[in-house]
Amino acid sequence: MISTKLAELATKPLPKVISPGMHAAIDWGTAAAFFTAGALLWGKNKRASWASYLCADLIGTLIFLTDCPGGVWKKISFETHGKVDPGVSALVASLPNLLGFSDGREAKLFQGMGIGLAVVRSLTSFDEGSSNAETRIKAA
Repeated sequence: MISTKLAELATKPLPKVISPGMHAAIDWGTAAAFFTAGALLWGKNKRASWASYLCADLIGTLIFLTDCPGGVWKKISFETHGKVDPGVSALVASLPNLLGFSDGREAKLFQGMGIGLAVVRSLTSFDEGSSNAETRIKAA
């Protein structure tokens, strides 16, 4: 999506100030926010609600599987997580278009969160990397 790409380009020259642990905390918070939004949107817009639950699951599963502080079942490297993040932010921002609720107020949630995820990704220091040698080898 154009908005997420523009956010990445705008923040690319900025210093990488988000550590792996902070990135994990942001991802867990984002997953919780989407889960909460899913519950709140259930009576108003079922498509937006399901999209929120999908985003909560996607983001929560990704950080759950990432080898970083805050990751639980450390199966993918933090570097790989960083390579997946642009696709996640683009998907989040485009879900209203894909699911047919882009004209509703609910679409702004997904567009804003997609941009926010792109900014977080651009400001994260992924070269600090994983602590586990096994997941670092898989990333190479």
